[in-house]
Amino acid sequence: MRDRRESWRRREFVSGLTLAATAGLVGVPSAQVAAEPPLETTKITMVRLKGICQSPQYVAVDLLRAEGFTEVRYVEKQGTEGIEQALASGEADLNGHYAAPLIVRLEAGDPIVILAGEHAGCFELFGTDRVRTIRDLKGKTVAVPALDSSRHMFVSMMAAYVGLDPRKDINFVPYSGAESVGLLGEGKIDAYLGFPPEPQALRAQKIGHVVVNSGLDRPWSQYFCCMMAGNRRFVEKNPVATKRAIRAILKSADLCAVDPARAARFMVDKGFTDNYEYALQAVKSLPYGKWRQFDAEDTIRFYALRLKEIGLIKSSPQKILAKGTDWRFLNELRKELKG
Repeated sequence: MRDRRESWRRREFVSGLTLAATAGLVGVPSAQVAAEPPLETTKITMVRLKGICQSPQYVAVDLLRAEGFTEVRYVEKQGTEGIEQALASGEADLNGHYAAPLIVRLEAGDPIVILAGEHAGCFELFGTDRVRTIRDLKGKTVAVPALDSSRHMFVSMMAAYVGLDPRKDINFVPYSGAESVGLLGEGKIDAYLGFPPEPQALRAQKIGHVVVNSGLDRPWSQYFCCMMAGNRRFVEKNPVATKRAIRAILKSADLCAVDPARAARFMVDKGFTDNYEYALQAVKSLPYGKWRQFDAEDTIRFYALRLKEIGLIKSSPQKILAKGTDWRFLNELRKELKG
C-alpha cells in the first residue's frame, strides 16, 4: 500500500508540473518554447550536495526536460567549495552557489559568470547559551568546514559588520558538519553556521539556539544568498540553452514557493534528501519566490563590500559586476515570467 501511495505521489507531482507549465502558471506556454531557437546542446550538468536549500535545481528535472534537455546530470560534491571548482573547470555547466565565494573566485580569475539570483536566507547561526548576539562571538570558538569555506566567509562578514575583527576576535576551528553538531551539543564549541537540513536537525535535537537567521534578520535577509552561476565557456557557447535552463530553475523556484510539500516529496522520492519533514520545513522557510523582487546586482555589490572589509578581495563592487555578471537572461525572463 505504501509503495502505491508513493507512486501516486510521484505521478501527481509530475502531473502538477505539466499542468502548471501548460496553464502558464509558472512558465511560458509550450508553443512559445517550440518557436524559440533550438538548443545548442541538450545536455546539462549541475552539482548535487547534501544540502537542500538549492531545491529548485533538483525539482527542475522535469521542467528542464520540457525545455528540451534530454540529459540532466548531477555531479556529487561533499562541500560547497566543490561548486565553484566544478563551475570553473567545466565539470558543471550551471549551478546555484553562495554569492561570497563566487565573488572571491571571480576576482581570482576563475571562468565563472553570475547570471541570476536564486533565493535568500539559507544560513542560520546556532550558538550555546554563551552566545546571544554576533558581538558575543568575541573570544569564542566557531566551527567551520574549512578556513576558506562559504561558512567561514559568512561568519566573518557578520562579525565585521558589527565591528569585530574576525581574524583576531574569533577562534575558527575546522570540523565536519556532523562533528560540529556534536561539539555544539556538548558545549565544546560556541557556535556553528548551518544550512538546510542542518538547522532543522539542530532544532529537532534541541541543540543550541538561533543567533542569526539570514532569512529573517537584516541586512542579510534583504539580499540573495545564493545566485545562479555558470561556466563562462558554456554560457558563451550556449546562450539559448543557458536561458532555458535558468527559466526551468526559476519556474521551479516558483513551484517550491507555491507547493513546498510536493517539492519536498519529490526530492525525497528522487533521492536528493532522505528526511521529508526536514525538507518540508526547509522549503517552506526559504523565500524562493523573491527572485523577481530582489535585486541581483545589489546583492553582488553588498557582498563585494563585505568581502573587501575583511580583506578577502581587493576589487571594487563595480569591477566585480563588470567582470563577472551577465543579467541579460534574467532581464528577459522577468518579462516573460511575470507573476
